[in-house]
Order: sequence, then structure tokens, then C-alpha cells
Amino acid sequence: MTNENLPVVTLEHAKKAFGSVEVLKDISLTVNRGDVLAIIGPSGGGKSTLLRCLTLLETLDAGDLSYGDLAVTRTDGAGRAVYGGKEVLAEAKTRFGLVFQNFNLFPHYTVLKNIADAPICVQKRPKDEVEAQARALLAKMGLAGKENMVPCELSGGQQQRVAIARALALNPDVLFFDEPTSALDPELTRDVLQVIRDLAAERMTMVIVTHEMGFARDVADHLIFMDDGRVVESGRAADVINNPAHERTRAFLANYEQA
Repeated sequence: MTNENLPVVTLEHAKKAFGSVEVLKDISLTVNRGDVLAIIGPSGGGKSTLLRCLTLLETLDAGDLSYGDLAVTRTDGAGRAVYGGKEVLAEAKTRFGLVFQNFNLFPHYTVLKNIADAPICVQKRPKDEVEAQARALLAKMGLAGKENMVPCELSGGQQQRVAIARALALNPDVLFFDEPTSALDPELTRDVLQVIRDLAAERMTMVIVTHEMGFARDVADHLIFMDDGRVVESGRAADVINNPAHERTRAFLANYEQA
């Protein structure tokens, strides 16, 4: 097995309910190293809940979740998801980065401290090494010279690029994006999507929940269309976007400009 085909994230038969409402109904997916997976679908279809379960912000009711060789959950004899211990969860959290739609930067921290804080405090890496990496990431994001600003001094697009740099500073195996451009106007959206395109060109493993259909078609390797807590259709991104097999997918995509 080559490195390119190593699974980075594996989820099998995931289920999640809030009270009597089933939000995830038997979801399975695999993301291999270097792949970009786009997840599309209507609001309320389960996309964000799926991402929150993958990033341990919500707990699965059932299903097996692994990061590489690390088993995070296993289904017991009663069909319930049983999570690994504290050490397993701590290790799992080092394997992914998460970029939120509303940036979630610390408002009272400088840009540099927002990026460097977790690698220094959580990963216990040397401050000089982390700050050098943070400055390099900011330059890569087109934000050189912004190190000492605080988030309110930046545009929304700049804040989102800081958030991406912060996630990358943890050296994760996979980056998750939850609607990374939904809080941005079209011009700022273009800048953030270009950063993600560049990361895809570098073969960064990514899972992206998005409403940007043209972007998903052009950048993602694979695509999942979710509705009502289920995977309705999946396949090569360009195939699903350009030639959807299911009527529900066709109806959904008819509402979007793909250019």
C-alpha cells in the first residue's frame, strides 16, 4: 500500500440522534492521504453534525471512527459507539485541524498568538520553532506583517486565512472546513477559496463542507451529497456535479450556479 492510499479518516455506520430526531443515519466514508472530500447538501441535511462528530465536538451514538491506525470509537455488542480513553482522544485531536465558518479566533490575542498558542501550550513545542512556522504560514496566506494585529483589525477573509494558518500550525493529517466562506462576501470568498485550492495542489488531505459547487467540482477528488441524514450520492466530484445520478441530487444542484 502506497502512502497516497493510506486511510487518514475512516467512519463506518455512523448514527447520531438529538432526542427523537435522527440526524445521521448509517453514514460511512473513507478519506485517503492527499484526497479532498467535499460534502454538499441542503441545510439541515446533517453535514455540520457529521463534521462535528468527526472532530469530536459531538459524540456518535453508533459507528466506528478511526484516524489512521488510531481507533477512536468502536461499536459494542449493543450497537453503541464506545470511545477510547483520554489518551486516545488527546491523540486523535492532534491528527486533525478544524476551520469554522465564523473563524473562532481569540479576539484579545494577536494574530501570531492565535496561531502559536496551541502548538506551544498543547503540543509543548519550542516557542521559537512555532513562531517561525507561524510567520511562514502567514506569509503563505498573504498576511506577512499582520502578526501583531488583533482579529478586529482584519477583514473577514483575512481572519479566515489566519484561522487556516492556525489549523495548519498543528501539522494535522487532515483539515476539516465547515462552510469556510459562508460568512464572507464574494470578493473575500475568492481569496479564501484560492488558499484552499493551493493546499489541494500541495496534496493536503481535506474534508470540506461547502455550498460552492464550482469550487467543489474543480478542487475535490470525491464528493458526497447528503440529505435527511443519509448519503444520497457519492463519487468523483466532477461526475456528481456535472452528471448526478439521483433525482434528489439533480434537484439540489439545479439551484446553484456552478461557474
